[in-house]
Amino acid sequence: MRASVGDQLVQHGRVVGQHDQVSEVVEVMGTEGTPPYRVRFPDGHEAVMSPGPDCQVRHREQERQTQQ
Repeated sequence: MRASVGDQLVQHGRVVGQHDQVSEVVEVMGTEGTPPYRVRFPDGHEAVMSPGPDCQVRHREQERQTQQ
């Protein structure tokens, strides 16, 4: 998994009815885009995450292309 500052980290819900959590990568603490990442959630909360298999990175470029 590789991410850059500004990408979104999506943590998928693990049980029925649990929503995905989306956060923005504000710092890449690993080498060459690898975890851990400092992320900011929509409510302003920040955390350091080492994403597991239930996570996905949405790159900024992909997001822009889907909005056009």
